[in-house]
Amino acid sequence: MNRSAEYEVKKQAVVAEFKKNLSEHSTFSLNKTTSNLFRTRQSVHSKKLDVKQFNRVLSIDPVNLTAEIEGMIIYEDLVAETLKYDCLPPVVPELKTITVGGALVGLGIESSSFRYGLVHETILEVEVLTGTGTVLTCRPDNEHRDLFFALPNSYGTLGYALKIKMKLIPAKKFVRLTNLRIPDIDTYFKTLHDLCVKKTVPYIDGVIFDEKEMYIILGEFVDHAPSLSDYTYMDIYYRSIREKETQYLTTHDYIWRWDTDWFWCSKHFGMQSPLLRLLFGKFMLRSAVYWKISHFISARPLLKRLSQLFAKPSESVIQDILIPIQKAPQFYHFFRASIGITPIWICPFHFYTQDRRYPLFPLDPAPLYIDFGFWDFVPSHHPAGFINRMIERKAVELDGFKSLYSDSFYTEEEFWQIHSKSAFGQLKAKYDPKGAFKDLFEKCVRRK
Repeated sequence: MNRSAEYEVKKQAVVAEFKKNLSEHSTFSLNKTTSNLFRTRQSVHSKKLDVKQFNRVLSIDPVNLTAEIEGMIIYEDLVAETLKYDCLPPVVPELKTITVGGALVGLGIESSSFRYGLVHETILEVEVLTGTGTVLTCRPDNEHRDLFFALPNSYGTLGYALKIKMKLIPAKKFVRLTNLRIPDIDTYFKTLHDLCVKKTVPYIDGVIFDEKEMYIILGEFVDHAPSLSDYTYMDIYYRSIREKETQYLTTHDYIWRWDTDWFWCSKHFGMQSPLLRLLFGKFMLRSAVYWKISHFISARPLLKRLSQLFAKPSESVIQDILIPIQKAPQFYHFFRASIGITPIWICPFHFYTQDRRYPLFPLDPAPLYIDFGFWDFVPSHHPAGFINRMIERKAVELDGFKSLYSDSFYTEEEFWQIHSKSAFGQLKAKYDPKGAFKDLFEKCVRRK
């Protein structure tokens, strides 16, 4: 039996399981092996739908540059397969165990997003298991296009992606990195804007270390590399940005350059110590391991309280905020004065197709946006959520948008002013009339 036929068998089985357990009194959640969410929630009863087996590449077409994949495949496995054909997904989120289905519904971004948009703009077709137990094929030009365009930022509240057809791009063996150091914030964002408009390289992101040390990182495919850097074990990638103006990585290592140290968050696990890297690095230096440890502690109140006994009062601030580039300096000055986390990851993003509209991702498609990524603990004696609330309000004030993969502190009224309750309600009534999936506020904000 070929993989496409095996997929059809799995699809029939999961639909039967779903319909068997469908009722008006409980909701479904996914039984899967990976997650990259950072929301803390009290446990609530839900029926677990086993989708772990939807994790394979079904086919790759290197001539037409497309791939058919199952929704739960992680990008690490997808990239390994596409590189055999000298291809890549146009946008590969920076952590290995993000699933393609998760990136589709959760606004996946990376250093190619100034060229190709977010992950959902690289998707051609999706087979979606809806709340009625029906699997619908959704494309931007068929009768289910309303669901196709509603999937971005829906976080599984309208259905689950079982099969996905996506674009690919050609790739070469190596990537040359050039680190441009810029000493002031206005010049930084002007230079970033100009580079994104010119599109002379396939990859652009950056890091701000402080107000006088900011870097734009340019990545360009090359056929040959005079030398190769390796940040999979003892050396730490983000430190190299300050040390090397130019360096080369294999394309594989470029795609996963941030995963080894979870950007720079490995410091919280002691894994930037040379001794600990030497002893434990072979199995610890991976974002999935850091996430599992964090989740294990946060999911156990006693362990969480014990860990807090040895720490100063603080608030966890794990956020990605999209801000129009014209207002990015304002956001930076606010952030530096009020929050103070460094480093900050900087990733430019522009809509690939400006005439498309996504009802749950209601950004103006015209501007270039800057994703400010920051993940740390901020000293605080304020009530829980105080600092995150400041950031949420500032994002709204500056016509920005906050990703919902981590804790949010909006009131229900604030949330639905941003995310269009009427549009969501119409889609929910059509594709999930029995409420088999949680609504968006309940899924992404409510804690009980």
